[in-house]
Amino acid sequence: MAGAPRRVGAETSATRALIVEATAQLIRDEGYAAVSTRRVAARAGLKPSLVHYYFPTTDDLLVEVSRQGAVDSDRMIEEALASDDPLRALWDFFVDTSRTAMALEFMAMANHREAVRKYMAEHSETMRARQVEILKHILGDRIARLEGFDPAGLTVVLAGIGRAIVMEEGLGVKTGHAEAMKIVETWLEKLAPDQS
Repeated sequence: MAGAPRRVGAETSATRALIVEATAQLIRDEGYAAVSTRRVAARAGLKPSLVHYYFPTTDDLLVEVSRQGAVDSDRMIEEALASDDPLRALWDFFVDTSRTAMALEFMAMANHREAVRKYMAEHSETMRARQVEILKHILGDRIARLEGFDPAGLTVVLAGIGRAIVMEEGLGVKTGHAEAMKIVETWLEKLAPDQS
């Protein structure tokens, strides 16, 4: 039957989860360019046909690995935003180096894989809007203490500085990092609630 939709395995399957985790491990260990159906299947101890059953294309698989990474990041961001000091916790999230290797791989994937780029852009816009909404609520009028800043700009600046530090440290570059972090610390102090 030509044109019939291809059956794809259930999203809640343990086998599917194993394939996604094997792919993430392969990306961490060897980079996203090492991902192929055969390599993922071998890492997961499965037949290549099972990988195709759950993920008809490599892009489908890479988007799912990206989606899983986004779910983890979203959880950490939500925890930061719900903490006693959300702005500082958000900054700590942005400069956390534990995800450096995967962040670099996802950026490389997005540069070369349209489906991954599209997913990451959509997700980033949604999460940025969420951060802005929460920061508006948390900061209120205190944002005026940083001339020319607003919540949207602040999220971009914090994420951008954090991302630059994390990625450069992944390369072994450290020049200017302490100074940039001191600037951010000054901003965070200015935005702290009044302790009177």
